[in-house]
Amino acid sequence: MTVLEQTPDVVRIVTDVLENLISKMGVDAIVSLTQVHNEDLDGPVFEIEGDDSGLLIGRKGETLRALQFLVKFIVSRQLDDRVNLMVDVEGYQERRYNSLADLAGRVAQRVANSGTSATLEPMPPNERRAVHVALADHPTVTTESTGVGQDRQVVIRVRDEQPPDTYRPAE
Repeated sequence: MTVLEQTPDVVRIVTDVLENLISKMGVDAIVSLTQVHNEDLDGPVFEIEGDDSGLLIGRKGETLRALQFLVKFIVSRQLDDRVNLMVDVEGYQERRYNSLADLAGRVAQRVANSGTSATLEPMPPNERRAVHVALADHPTVTTESTGVGQDRQVVIRVRDEQPPDTYRPAE
């Protein structure tokens, strides 16, 4: 079954699961579908809005990441198939990704000017990906992730003029 074929079931089940979890958390908020199919994500995007919805973000988005993990897990189990989706609260994810892209651009400029690599703070996978994507086409710097688990970080360094794997000494 393709992603688009399973979309109506996914949307219905995700909406039910989110509304149930939010209700049990005692948060007064509304769940809505904002994108049926996001190409980058290969799945739907849901937005949560309401007076109490900020409680669902948590410190540095930790509660939101946990909520998204739970929803993906529950829905995947119910459909017996892996489901990709994104849960956002009051546009937090979009603001965070824009903020990371701005930070990446500023750090990239500093690295390009100084020639010295810079390591960003540890980030979850989705935020590291946002940094990698923001700098993918940068002409003078490149990025790589280092570390393990929750300590994984993005390193921004000057792009080698000739990548090490293609280096051939002059004869």
